[in-house]
Amino acid sequence: MDLRQLEAEPTAEEREAIDARLGDDPARDGTHFAAGFGRSRRHLLLPALQAAQARVGFISEGAFGYVCKRLEVPPADAHGVATFYALLSLEPRPPRVLHVCDDIACRCRGANELIADLERTTGDENGAAWLRSPCLGLCDQAPAAFLTVAGQSPAERLFGPVTAEQARAALAGDTLPEMRRQRLPQAGGPSLRLLKRVGVVDPGSLDDYLAHGGYLALRRAFELGAEGVIREVLDSKLTGRGGAAFPTGRKWEAVARQPARPRYLICNADESEPGTFKDRVLMEGDPFAVVESMTICAYATGCEQGFVYVRGEYPLAVERLQGAIDAARARGLLGGDLMGRGVRFDVEIRKGAGAYICGEETAIFNSIEGFRGEPRNKPPFPVESGLFGKPTVVNNVETLVNVLGIVLEGGAAYARIGTPQSTGPKLFCVCGCVERPGVYEVAFGATLRDLLALAGGVAGDRKPQAILLGGAAGAFVRGDELDIPLTFEGARAAGVTLGSGVVMVFDDSVDLPSVLLRIAAFFRDESCGQCVPCRVGTVRQEEALLRIVTGRPRGSTTAELALLDEIGRAMKDASICGLGQTAYGAIESAARRLRLFEEGKLR
Repeated sequence: MDLRQLEAEPTAEEREAIDARLGDDPARDGTHFAAGFGRSRRHLLLPALQAAQARVGFISEGAFGYVCKRLEVPPADAHGVATFYALLSLEPRPPRVLHVCDDIACRCRGANELIADLERTTGDENGAAWLRSPCLGLCDQAPAAFLTVAGQSPAERLFGPVTAEQARAALAGDTLPEMRRQRLPQAGGPSLRLLKRVGVVDPGSLDDYLAHGGYLALRRAFELGAEGVIREVLDSKLTGRGGAAFPTGRKWEAVARQPARPRYLICNADESEPGTFKDRVLMEGDPFAVVESMTICAYATGCEQGFVYVRGEYPLAVERLQGAIDAARARGLLGGDLMGRGVRFDVEIRKGAGAYICGEETAIFNSIEGFRGEPRNKPPFPVESGLFGKPTVVNNVETLVNVLGIVLEGGAAYARIGTPQSTGPKLFCVCGCVERPGVYEVAFGATLRDLLALAGGVAGDRKPQAILLGGAAGAFVRGDELDIPLTFEGARAAGVTLGSGVVMVFDDSVDLPSVLLRIAAFFRDESCGQCVPCRVGTVRQEEALLRIVTGRPRGSTTAELALLDEIGRAMKDASICGLGQTAYGAIESAARRLRLFEEGKLR
């Protein structure tokens, strides 16, 4: 976009879409930002750009300039934000775009063949185009696709498993068959705690949620009092389920003790780690549980405003969460006087726009505030200075939903589930070459073998070649290492990580070097570029790996592996955030644990 051409006017439909998102009163959205931020509405920059694109398929010069004027954001600054996100386009695009996943889980289920078919038979014509996409979070129904249609309602659709015929039909604008979500493999299981309502209750009915025990936990929280709730969470030894495993009660306690106001709560639902889809299942299948658990957290920590930051490729999750928020607000379960207790808390959904890095907690702050989604240096830590510089709680969906059982049954009872160091149930995203991909709930302490048995074992009775734990930022284990206990301490002892709960299985037919190249390309693409170790290291890592895999090393394979180690150490030691710090993990484990690069192993 030529910033000198910003005098172009938006079309009437673009203006209408932007005005609908921003409203007519410049102060309308400024009330809870008054402390230190005045009437600034820059936090609406990303939603406004998304609204403009949703109307015509891209952000035109006229729409871009109009957004900048309305929000009083310098065009050069806004340009940096708009170009940061993969789902936004400042260049003209057809109104109909199909994003086809070519990430590692979908490749195990035929994504390469699907894309090859589309490359042979389909071009950008008739107002439609298709693009390759990183993981779309539908790994249990791979290969997956994400359709966006400008100016229509609904404008977005995530679906799978997609065939070449269905992809062509989507591009042609033909009516697609109704694609129902697969039934949860464990739906209705008597031992389930986190998934007990998924597939059982109507996710659009508050009354059905109430009939299945909904909002009993919030009532109990009010009986315990804010300090009592935090005490139970501390006693439960609940740790974060997003990968870092930080003690949840300590985070809540730290925010509750801060003198500054206002305080914010962010539900991190931007699960973009390849192979991760558990939070999607919870949001789509039990959205009221997400809202209720956020409300309990807000009450305990003194937060009056919450945000659910949902990845942009989850339209059904957004729809159902918004329905739950609206229904809860209408019944007095959100708003200015929760259940007549004089407690104030409300929730707003913010959609991501295709940036893996925004799953990092401080990058979320920048994204919501209307800046590039780049991580911040720590300290200060979010509990002291987070969103808008105020104390902020950040928990992911699975972590929050655990709180319902803790409040109802007590922290001590919860702590008896699992192991002394890894308490409670855990959700695992099992995908790849298994018979029944899906989200599985087990108590900490189950083994990898137990989990694969729940998923029906390796598809086609083939042999497991390797299992990737923790996603692209995780590590590989060999196919014969199935007795690793799925606990934080068990994973550490085995030299791996549970991460966000990814368990991706590769049978003996999978070309693992191509999987590693895809992982390297993923980190190269998703690096925000803010710090040199990650920006340069991810590129150099991919280059060295490509030379090894293609049999064209500079010098020798041993020298290239030494270079990879050096690059990996530099990224781990000097990168600002977890992306650069973990970008070498899977490749390192493939070299050392799988010995993939030894003579005769490469295909």
